[in-house]
Amino acid sequence: MTDVVEWRTAPDQPVITVEDLGIEFLRGRKRKLSLREMIYRGGTSHNKETFWALRHVSFEVGRGEAVGLVGGNGEGKSTLLKMIAGTLLPDEGRARVREGVAPLIELTGGFIGELSARENIYLTAGLHGMSTEQVDERFDQIVEFAGPQVRDGIDKPFRHFSSGMQVRLGFAVITCLDEPIILVDEVLAVGDKAFREKCYDRMEALLEQGRTLFLVSHSEGDLKRFCTRGLYLKGGAVVQDGDMDAVLDQYNDDIMSQS
Repeated sequence: MTDVVEWRTAPDQPVITVEDLGIEFLRGRKRKLSLREMIYRGGTSHNKETFWALRHVSFEVGRGEAVGLVGGNGEGKSTLLKMIAGTLLPDEGRARVREGVAPLIELTGGFIGELSARENIYLTAGLHGMSTEQVDERFDQIVEFAGPQVRDGIDKPFRHFSSGMQVRLGFAVITCLDEPIILVDEVLAVGDKAFREKCYDRMEALLEQGRTLFLVSHSEGDLKRFCTRGLYLKGGAVVQDGDMDAVLDQYNDDIMSQS
């Protein structure tokens, strides 16, 4: 049985439970077939070879924990985060998320280019469960955080914003949500130096409120700054779960041994 479930949890229950999670992908390799092969195989030219990007992945995250996920490129980190967020469904096992999620994954993925920045704020926040009245109360805070360029263009079509302005607005909207779980995929270090510091300060403030953080990053500085616990993903499996510094040491040792 596979599913992604979300509900409120008792204080002593984990807020994220991943049980024997696995997902299988098609490799998508192709080769040209002869006319004879096409006739006898029904005309397909696809080799439907698959591989398991993740398999037998299990762990729990408690309320208020700050967990960093490390691993090399292509090891399934972003895939795992998307399954926890519920935007990707597993083929095996389940990801149980017992509280609401603020996903800092694809910050501008839900924004519509033809709508104004103002309209996109209401649309995106509304899709995450905020009422119009709640957005009204936080609108100035969102725009102030996004910066003066966004404020000056608040009624212009979103597609006219630079990529930097789009990301700043996306970060401002998502981090204004009251969701107790924050999922982050390599988006903390966005914008110029001044805005990056604003992002770091906002994340630290959210953690001080007792939010739960699940962070995917290649930045050791970010992982050590925000996370106390680490998960090391290798070959589609969790090979280490423990203190963030110890997990990073093992990850770096493995990189050195392979070089």
